[in-house]
Amino acid sequence: MTLADLRPGQRARIVGFADLGPVGQRILQLGLLPEEEIQMVRRAPAGDPLEVRVLGYSLSLRRQEAGLVEVEGLP
Repeated sequence: MTLADLRPGQRARIVGFADLGPVGQRILQLGLLPEEEIQMVRRAPAGDPLEVRVLGYSLSLRRQEAGLVEVEGLP
């Protein structure tokens, strides 16, 4: 499952990345690190961008970028 698959309010743990090219490196620099807990806050009306909460702050990502972040759901 990827970050882009989460529904608003759903929490997950980051387990890896589909690509660590330039976009993947940028995602790491923003604080989306393996083993960090992340929560989907909301989606824009058209579905893009997405707002997530990680490390105590809110972050907006494009759906394509969120699709690179592999996660596992948390209860």
